[in-house]
Amino acid sequence: MSTDEIDEAIDWLGEPVHCETCPHNALLEQEKCRPLRACLFDRYARRIDRFFDWNPEIARHYLQHPYFEVRACAAKAAEIFLLPAMLDDPEEAVRWSAARRLPNRYLLKLRNDPHREVRIRVAHRLDPIDLLPMIEDRDYYVRQVVARRIAPDLLILMIDDSDIEVRRVVAQRIAPQALKRMTADSDPEVRYEAAQRIEPAQLGDLVDDTDWRVRYEAARRGELKDIGRLVADADPIVRETAEARLGVTADGSRKSQTYELNHTHVEERL
Repeated sequence: MSTDEIDEAIDWLGEPVHCETCPHNALLEQEKCRPLRACLFDRYARRIDRFFDWNPEIARHYLQHPYFEVRACAAKAAEIFLLPAMLDDPEEAVRWSAARRLPNRYLLKLRNDPHREVRIRVAHRLDPIDLLPMIEDRDYYVRQVVARRIAPDLLILMIDDSDIEVRRVVAQRIAPQALKRMTADSDPEVRYEAAQRIEPAQLGDLVDDTDWRVRYEAARRGELKDIGRLVADADPIVRETAEARLGVTADGSRKSQTYELNHTHVEERL
């Protein structure tokens, strides 16, 4: 349900809102506020936000209000030179509300913000070169964002990250000359990501990998001289891929030149 559909005017302390005692009640006659629609003292953020949208000149007076939603909404409308001080607000919603309007240099202060959502947003906005201090962030998702955005040459610094999903992103983007190291990763998902990008000449070292997807990639793209043993692979897709490329079966007989691998079946398993 939208907050505007809630038929009550309650303030942040749970008390009814009374227009007659509001210090801004003159705005009511000017249609610059409206009960249940645009109200500074309503507890619903959308109504507070709308009030400051209609009356931005008032926002500067409420940057220290005890209700965090008022401070967060006021930060969206107040003069920008007042916002740096709000980066120290105890509420993450207020800190980000201020930060999103400030130049990126102010975001540097929030790279170590205690709240993960703030750090995630910061990681999305900062210039890639400014993300280096965040490669060891305590939150895995922050590190994922960093891995997606920093320069590929710098991903070598994240190659041993503790999180599998972070390492998968690294394998998808890291400079080609560093991919070989990732084919020895302890996780098959990471090895498969690396195998899809590694040079064909290096795939020969992966024909004995324990994961069928990695061996399939070797059979699919590896040099013919390296994939002979895969015609006897335990996995049917790996075996058939090697047979199709070499034109022979495990017993040495020639395969029909019209043979085609069922790629739909491969995609379903992958």
